[in-house]
Amino acid sequence: MWVGEGERETRQQITFAHPYLAVPMVMVGLSMWDMDNRTNLRCDLSAAHITGTGFQIVFRTWGDSRIARVRADWTAMGQIRDDEQWDVE
Repeated sequence: MWVGEGERETRQQITFAHPYLAVPMVMVGLSMWDMDNRTNLRCDLSAAHITGTGFQIVFRTWGDSRIARVRADWTAMGQIRDDEQWDVE
């Protein structure tokens, strides 16, 4: 994304260490960015395809923005299976 043309989106698949019982709430945020200050700084960071087992972090930019690198952090919140949780039929 440094040359300001070509692919303007990247996706990273995240797999949860423990699956959630239902689709969790996911929050993503930029923790580092390295962008050219001579062009407009544009970015969109989001979580996509969220399931109980994982999701995708999606980073997009557009126009003449030049991106050297970014780092994203995430937090997922939801119910996970507990050793004390029993299935009673």
